[in-house]
Amino acid sequence: MKFNFSNVSKRNVIFGISTGLMLGLAFPPLPFYYLMFVALVPYLIVLREKEGLAEINKFTYFTFFIFNFIALYWVGSWTKDADPFLMLSGIALLFFNPLLFLIPSTLYYLTKKYLNKNFSYWLFPVFWVMYEYLYSVTEFRFPWLTLGNGLAYFTSYVQIADIIGVYGLSLLVLYTNLFLARLILKYLNELKIDKVSLSLALALLILPIIYGGVKLDKSTGLKRKIKVGLIQPNFNPWKKWEAGNLDEQLGIYFDLSRKAVNKGAKIIVWPETALPVYLLSGSYNEYVNKIRAFVDSNNICLITGMPNAKFYKDSLNAPFGAKKSSYGNYYFTTYNSVLAFQPYSAEVQQYGKIKLVPFGEKVPYAEYLPFLENLIKWNVGISSWNTGTDTTVFSLGQLKNYGTIKVAPLICIESIYPDFTAQFVKRGAELISVVTNDSWYGNSSGPYQHKAFAALRAVENRRFVIRAANGGISCIISNKGKTLEHTQMFESTYLVGDVGLSDETTFYTRHPLLVPLTVSIFSLALLILSLLKLFLIKVKK
Repeated sequence: MKFNFSNVSKRNVIFGISTGLMLGLAFPPLPFYYLMFVALVPYLIVLREKEGLAEINKFTYFTFFIFNFIALYWVGSWTKDADPFLMLSGIALLFFNPLLFLIPSTLYYLTKKYLNKNFSYWLFPVFWVMYEYLYSVTEFRFPWLTLGNGLAYFTSYVQIADIIGVYGLSLLVLYTNLFLARLILKYLNELKIDKVSLSLALALLILPIIYGGVKLDKSTGLKRKIKVGLIQPNFNPWKKWEAGNLDEQLGIYFDLSRKAVNKGAKIIVWPETALPVYLLSGSYNEYVNKIRAFVDSNNICLITGMPNAKFYKDSLNAPFGAKKSSYGNYYFTTYNSVLAFQPYSAEVQQYGKIKLVPFGEKVPYAEYLPFLENLIKWNVGISSWNTGTDTTVFSLGQLKNYGTIKVAPLICIESIYPDFTAQFVKRGAELISVVTNDSWYGNSSGPYQHKAFAALRAVENRRFVIRAANGGISCIISNKGKTLEHTQMFESTYLVGDVGLSDETTFYTRHPLLVPLTVSIFSLALLILSLLKLFLIKVKK
């Protein structure tokens, strides 16, 4: 018997809404991550039936627009102080982002039409993960909705990320959904239970949980610990860019930092762009000296987010993308940076952010088309940072009895890039530090999602993660992905806790691109074969 609906069009709408709704509800901060394993079933059932490219992509866009709307509604900020440009960008993203889900559906259609129908259905998850990875390496990147991210709260399941990473988690989710969809279709059409599909779906659910249970029970293997202090001043992110109040702001940082030092903190971390000035430009030596004095007198290391600028006397010495000053005959670059101060050391270690937020921090391809920077710019003036050039690992070696401590200085959105984070760990980072300023987006889902995704970086690399956020959420995450301590949104406070240090590397850290490159190469090969087949068909005609 073949199962059929009397109103297929109405059913498809309901199925599309169901998938979009369940995926949205599965993402943090809501605790319904288990929906991730069934959310795509309605979509895959409809996908199996559709034939034409237009109808496949129309249904795909409709389905994932709902997902995007629920999970990314916050991107426009919608706070009373929000920049109109940010609001417009948020609206544009809600309509643009679902278009990218047409990449796997189009690959599915091509292989279905020109190679093999059943083959293409079983490879749909491969096409999907290829899209997730390719999206992360373009200038327009915003891979926030990688499916594996939705499992961040499922601590026992995600432990396997130390082997397969977040893209491997996406594959597990997709194939679990695919086997369940196959199970349902088989039963509806033949009134038979597909034992193979059922067994495979259960295996993909249960085996990672067993692995996770073993990992969670296993001792951490950490060789040493150090106490850190995370400073959360809760400045209005829109107002602090106005001129003045530097002494007041710095005073708040010092006051909160002293409290952390009094509780034993040896490393103090201030949030992203802690002060709204180019601290090392030569114009703010008074404040640099105050910071040095604080670090020396308390015998601590300070890691702080800070704008940074570099100057060049002519275009020959300046790097690509440098801007010419309108005030003199020189060139300069500006960076969203992290600085590291050590006691009794003149050296200030510096890292310039590499993974800049498209449009928010850098207009894509502006170095090739400079006029775009003038067309698209935030009122707060931070939409034209230069791109950092090196995954610098800080070496904090001036603390007595602690030896040298290697720290990965990630900035904000950089913590959502798994293979990028792994580069720092491969270069020796024993601890992952994240400075961020998520209060741009108010008390929405955004800050909670960002914090949750950091747990996956902890598991992938088996490193503690510390986050210092201007307005929250600051936290300490263990190398097993568990949040040990955290602050609340919009409170001026500090957080002190012990963090473990490790120099061991996981399989994932050593091979972070194994899954994404494998699926990408395979998918591109099938795309070429499909297009070749199409070409041969047209030649014969």
